[in-house]
Amino acid sequence: MNRMIRAMSGVAALAVLSFGAAAPAAAQDYPHDTVTLVTHSRAGGGTDVFLREMTKYLGEYLGAGFVVENVRGGSGAKAMAKLAQAPADGSIFYGTTPTFINTSLLSNPEYTYKDLSAVANVFLDPQVVYVRADSPFQTLTEVVEAANAEPGSVVFGVTTPGSLDRQVMEKFKQLTGVQAPVITHDGGGELLISVLNGTAALGIGEVQELDAQLDAGEVRLITTYTKERLDQFPDVPTAQEQDIDLVVNKFRGIAGPAGLPDEIYEKWETALQAVLEDDAFKEWYSAQALVPNFMPHEEYDQFLADFAEEQQAFFEEYGIVE
Repeated sequence: MNRMIRAMSGVAALAVLSFGAAAPAAAQDYPHDTVTLVTHSRAGGGTDVFLREMTKYLGEYLGAGFVVENVRGGSGAKAMAKLAQAPADGSIFYGTTPTFINTSLLSNPEYTYKDLSAVANVFLDPQVVYVRADSPFQTLTEVVEAANAEPGSVVFGVTTPGSLDRQVMEKFKQLTGVQAPVITHDGGGELLISVLNGTAALGIGEVQELDAQLDAGEVRLITTYTKERLDQFPDVPTAQEQDIDLVVNKFRGIAGPAGLPDEIYEKWETALQAVLEDDAFKEWYSAQALVPNFMPHEEYDQFLADFAEEQQAFFEEYGIVE
């Protein structure tokens, strides 16, 4: 009997040792076969397009397959909740934009950006103002003149209530004196439809959301909120050239559940830097006017904290929050 107990104890000890030895091996096996990337936008929105296009190339450098999941609702609140409650094992991530900061500050959701972990930033995404091809407006100056001549006659379209473009409209109104209705949408795809069907006279968005319609001649750009004119659209003036002092840089990055292991940050940082140098991906993002702006985990974490502080000050200055 004692020999049997000792034998069973030995088997148990071997099992414990085997389990302990397997743990590091499992960690080294990252990534998972399939990794989910969540976006709060509908298919066709800027983040949706960015994630789907990037994953065509990223798999080669990270060694994983990808699924993009559109978790809509609450201007990012539902997507943040999904990530915050997900396991911190590198199986799921979130496509970040200023919206997830602004939604956290404006709507007091159950889970906020503070419940997620910054992984890395990838791009800065220039904001553009666009109209339907047959619009009478050729410049933003003409839009301001028309809106001031007949208040309420020019309808502006933006994406979600928590989006950066929605907040920028408050500064635009202050700078120009324009009093105009602003319609919010679930994402860039819905906004584009509103501009095409005439519900909104103009929209604020990103080039990748408009790529097919620009090529088809269905919409055209009238302004960029950038320091310099975009190389891809040299004939489109900046807002500053039209005496409207607005420069906007929208960031696009990746976040995950809190508490990710260091090795996962490191593998994503390495893979993202490699994919930004991939010639095929570079050709795509250059055509979309996306500006590579890689920030590793710790730097991006501080960037988001600083951005949140700046946005809070902005909301207080413009009376959006107390």
